[in-house]
Order: sequence, then structure tokens, then C-alpha cells
Amino acid sequence: MKPAKRIQNIQEYYFSKKLTEIRKMQQQGIDVINLGIGSPDLPPHPDVIYELNKSSQSTDSNMYQSYRGIDELRTAIGNWYQKIYHVYLDTNTEVLPLMGSKEGIMHISMAFCDPGDQVLLPNPGYPAYTLVSKLLNLDIQYYNLNEQNNWLPSLNELESISNDRCKMIWINYPHMPTGKVADAGTLRELVMWAKYRDILVINDNPYSLILNKNPLSILSNLKDYKHVLELNSLSKSYNMAGWRIGMVGGSKENINHILKIKSNFDSGMYKAIQMAAAKALNLGSDWIFELNNEYEKRREIIWYILDTLNCIYQKETSGLFVWAKIPGTFNNSFEFSDYLLHTLCLFATPGSIFGNNGNQYIRFSLCANQKTLLKALNRVKTFKEQTICE
Repeated sequence: MKPAKRIQNIQEYYFSKKLTEIRKMQQQGIDVINLGIGSPDLPPHPDVIYELNKSSQSTDSNMYQSYRGIDELRTAIGNWYQKIYHVYLDTNTEVLPLMGSKEGIMHISMAFCDPGDQVLLPNPGYPAYTLVSKLLNLDIQYYNLNEQNNWLPSLNELESISNDRCKMIWINYPHMPTGKVADAGTLRELVMWAKYRDILVINDNPYSLILNKNPLSILSNLKDYKHVLELNSLSKSYNMAGWRIGMVGGSKENINHILKIKSNFDSGMYKAIQMAAAKALNLGSDWIFELNNEYEKRREIIWYILDTLNCIYQKETSGLFVWAKIPGTFNNSFEFSDYLLHTLCLFATPGSIFGNNGNQYIRFSLCANQKTLLKALNRVKTFKEQTICE
């Protein structure tokens, strides 16, 4: 059987191949420290686990659930948006729970774009934006993010590269992989430009509570959400990545467009997971404070690792990663990443997988405990000392 044309230009996901390589090394007895993946290693709050166990024993949990999500979850999302971002969403019409925000990328793209329509994607940016756009045969146009523009879009560039078939622009602040936080003024300008262009701007916003003192939503201070959507997730902020809990907020009309797609792809989310997600969203601020306190300690160790490796980084960032410029003695990020893996048995993600503007950068994850990070630091320092002696 010949595969569909839509997958002819789709390659195996980088992490899929790299993790296979790492597993083979580990099977050979090599102690590889993996600091490449942004999968939270900490557990969810005990109350969330308790709620999952309790709700799973209810007979109605095993039934098909509403495509719009249960009332308890939508209400919790609305209260959470009000508490965190001071955004007031109608939980009956302007909120849609998702099985992780990743599925939202596909559903939104299918709901608003036809084959050949233009979509603007960040470079560097989350690879899923590109993958979905390729699968749907969209006209991909990348806009540049770099240190010179402080990892923020240039409205002049956006205007110059967009055409009459442009339907959407994806943004992601706090940004992955760089950790850059966009201020309210930048988000407001992007919304104004999207209205002027009559296109949809979607902010993918799963990192706003991680090491970020001023969480922002692109939905803030807007009279209507006609040209704006926002994805959010419990994966990072509540250590529920494998639970697949996300959400999208926007206008009633746009939410209904997305629902037309979503309701033909699944039959609702397991109720016990939705109840547990509602419990997570209702947790107090102590949870986020304690989580960030741990990530701050981890980040400091990674900064020491990067100092020892002669990498350059910015400290004024947020999210689950540290983004750093590689030493000038290496040609590109793939070369530096392979050097770390095969010389130090340490894996960090090459910035190139996020776009060619990441060619000279490396990304370290905070999703490893302090003991593991100190072990990595000691390994790097020991190797450097031995090299100097030689």
C-alpha cells in the first residue's frame, strides 16, 4: 500500500528517534542523563489523585460524556481564568475543554483553514504547528524570532509576508523554546494587527504559571474575541502531562466552529479525569509557589552547568526550559547536542529542531530532580578539569 501524499514530507519526530538511541545506550549500561524532554517528573497534588480515585468509582464516569466537557470542569476553567488572568469567560459558550492542547492545534487548523490557505508560524517554535499545517496542506510562512528582536514578532515583517489567503498566526508566550515573556502591549498590538488583517491570532499559553511572576492572557481587556483564541493546559502547571487536559477560550462562534471538528474526533473525555482536573484548577496559590520554588532551585543548577560548558543564556525567562547559545567552537546545535550525548552521556535538545533560528542554541529541561542535575553538573565539571589537565 502506498501511503497518503500528506505524509510524504513528514519525518519521524526527532524525539522519537533520539529516545530510541538513548534507550540503546542505556541498555548497554551507559548512564545517560536526559535533560531534553519537557515532561514534568513531579506528581500532581494529592487532592487531585484522590479526586481521580473517588470519581472513577462513580458509575456514570464510565459513560460517554458531553463533547463540551462537564459543567464542573468548564466552571473551574472559568474561575481559574478569572483568578489568574482577570479574564471573564462565559463557561457555557466561550470555553471548550480539550484532550490536551496539542489536539487543539489540529482542531483549530481544520476549523479555520482550507488547503492552500496561509498560516504564519514562529521560527523558532513548537514543531507541532508545522506538522499540523503540513498534514492539512497549508501554505506555511515562518516569521523570525531572534535575539535581535528579543524573540518577539516584528509587525513590519508580519505585514510583509502575509497574503490575501492568510487565515491564522500562531504565537506562544511565554515562548517555547526560548522562555521569552511577551508584555501586554505586544499582545495587544498583535490582536490589533490580526483584526486589521481579519485573521485569527492564537496564543498557545501552557507555561504562564511556571517561573513567571506576571501571567498574561491574550484575552485580557478585549471587548470581543472574534479574532483571538487561546490554548492552555494543565500539563506543565499541574504536573498532568499524561492526563491530556487542555482548553481553548474564545468567542462563542469560534468555539462552536472548533466543536464541529472535535465532536467528530472523540466521544468526550473520561469524567473522572475531568473531575480531577477541576480539583487541580481550584487549588490555592501555595501549589504554584511550591512548584516554582523547586524549579528555581533546578534552574540555578542548570545555569551552573551552562556556565561550565561556556554557553550564554538569559536569566529573565520563564517556562520549563533554559535556552542557551552554544560555544562558538561548534558549527550547529546538532553537533553540540551529539557532543554532550556521546562525550558526557548528557542529552539536551538541539535548538535546530525548532527552526533554523535555533541553529546556534541548545535547550535544557527542568524536568529532572536536583540530585540528577547535580550529578550532571559534577560530570561536566569533572570532564572539564580532566581536559584541562590533559
